[in-house]
Amino acid sequence: MAKYEHVVIARQDISPQQAEALNEQIKTLIEENGGHIAKIEYWGLRNLTYRIKKNRKGHYSLLAIDAPAPAVKELERQLGINEDVLRYMTIRMDELNLELSPILAKRERERERERRFDDVPV
Repeated sequence: MAKYEHVVIARQDISPQQAEALNEQIKTLIEENGGHIAKIEYWGLRNLTYRIKKNRKGHYSLLAIDAPAPAVKELERQLGINEDVLRYMTIRMDELNLELSPILAKRERERERERRFDDVPV
């Protein structure tokens, strides 16, 4: 099976729970077609570089997929039909990177820094 990184941008007016549900739908679709999701990262609501279908923001998700090519083709077909999806991109990888993405790693470092400053007595 081939390895892929897949990024999905969903509309800004859906809730974070609906964006997570979209990730679960993707996971179910890949697993039904003989694949496996190694990692799902929900990056949250982020600004878009330019407007897409009158949206200035979008819910971003990153998925690490290990699946046969027909499963990914079906996934892209389903996402093309889904009105909640603004854009998606699938890239074939030599190996999956299961570490935190730079976006989540930065967010985690900021949280850790805040925790350290909160623990300092005044």
